[in-house]
Amino acid sequence: MSVRLKQFFQIPPEIRAEFLQDTLRRNRFSLLVICIMIFGMELFNMLRVLLWSSSGLGTANNRIYFTMYFLLWIAAAVYLCLRWLLRRGAPRIQWAVQYGTALFALLWHAGINAYDLIWNPEAETTIFVTAMLGLAVFIQMPIAHSLAAYVLSYGLFMSLAGGLLSSGKLINLTFTAIVSMAVSMTSFRHAVVTVCQRREIDQMNRRLQEQVQKDPLTGLMNAAAFRHRVETHLISAEAGSDTFLLILDLDNFKGINDAFGHPCGDYVLQETAIKLQALFPGAIGTARIGGDEFMLALADASQQEVEDRFRQFLLDLEQFSWRGHALSVSCSMGACRVGRPGSTYDKLYGAADHALYQAKRLGKGRFICCELTTA
Repeated sequence: MSVRLKQFFQIPPEIRAEFLQDTLRRNRFSLLVICIMIFGMELFNMLRVLLWSSSGLGTANNRIYFTMYFLLWIAAAVYLCLRWLLRRGAPRIQWAVQYGTALFALLWHAGINAYDLIWNPEAETTIFVTAMLGLAVFIQMPIAHSLAAYVLSYGLFMSLAGGLLSSGKLINLTFTAIVSMAVSMTSFRHAVVTVCQRREIDQMNRRLQEQVQKDPLTGLMNAAAFRHRVETHLISAEAGSDTFLLILDLDNFKGINDAFGHPCGDYVLQETAIKLQALFPGAIGTARIGGDEFMLALADASQQEVEDRFRQFLLDLEQFSWRGHALSVSCSMGACRVGRPGSTYDKLYGAADHALYQAKRLGKGRFICCELTTA
């Protein structure tokens, strides 16, 4: 029970930053609307005291009201200035300014409504009630901050004017405070749940996107994702920067499946993917494009370096074994190098595929590299 209660009051650490940004956006708009309303209403109230009251600022009562109106007007102006100055500041500081402004506005309404009752015991508590409900509906606050705001404002009001309220007004005001606090807490929990659900949906979408772009057996890119990655690289490649497209085909892979079964074939494909990634860790992309064919794209590599790694790869393949049986896996590779911008994926692929065909025709374990001289 205590754990659930603690979870109810807290923001999960994994969504804290996102929740804070979400709260800032929501409160920023709400406070802007509230400030605009304050500017209009309090300017009207100040003019009413100055111009339409027979005594103007000649009485203490009018001076108190004028001062209260002016304080709220200034508070709204200060908030808007701070909002602009801190627009690129730390989110926690922006939130502190928002919460401080909202708390001041609530306490201000509690104070002026209490003064109304002191001046006229027959007055209503509408001003304070409206402020409490407005805070609950328009301002998003963590539960601890919400509790602090309502306890402080209710305590201030009761200390100033609680003795002037009838039992009916006291009960109604107390219930309103409780309901407002409950609404604020419920809104907070709803916002937390919404952010959590949005985060889960985003994670699911990312996982689905990754699955769509990956070969399910080896975890490498699939053909479509590989093509997109290489095309993106070719667009941004600088002149004089070599790009290699490599196509690798396992030799006599069907014989391995026939002799040892498809589980062995899957094992060979998976191990081949692991060895490729280990030998070419800086590859632009590594993909399985179907069956026993793989593709790699390399940047800023020399042909000699590619040949040396291919020979090492052949040695790694010879070490494959399945349940105590040596497999003696081999492969052939076709490569195409291009060192000028404007080359297309289709031309690179076509040239590399032709080089692979030549390597297969000449025998097993061959490496053939060509150069694409036209874009």
